[in-house]
Amino acid sequence: MRERRVRRGYAVEVTGPSMVPTLYEGDRLFVRDVSGPADVREGDVVVLRHPLQQDLLIVKRAVERREGGWWVLADNPFGSVADSSVFGTVPDELVLARALVRFRPPRELQRSVTGVLSWAASCVRPLSADRSFSRRLRAR
Repeated sequence: MRERRVRRGYAVEVTGPSMVPTLYEGDRLFVRDVSGPADVREGDVVVLRHPLQQDLLIVKRAVERREGGWWVLADNPFGSVADSSVFGTVPDELVLARALVRFRPPRELQRSVTGVLSWAASCVRPLSADRSFSRRLRAR
């Protein structure tokens, strides 16, 4: 009988501007553990351990599979000092989870029906690689 790993899902909060415009400070992500490199595709938003400071978890986009692991980049090149352009390829064992859905909590109390409907229409968004992979990153 083959051993099957049960993958867990959990929520994480985004801090910092490195993934703007895809993710903003305070956004919540529902993520699922990855059991190997086959669970991550190019364009996925992933949670990983910083290769040089392994007690720090960071959220980046898996841009390209390379020898030795994943090349990860921030969506906002001006808001990040922690991606593969600084520390190189990230080994597979440091990639912990793949983001599935983004939830954006309301920034302020919505007083009008229009405001509530506008927030409700944009507060939950799937983060599939096909839908959120920006043109800028494809061109790199």
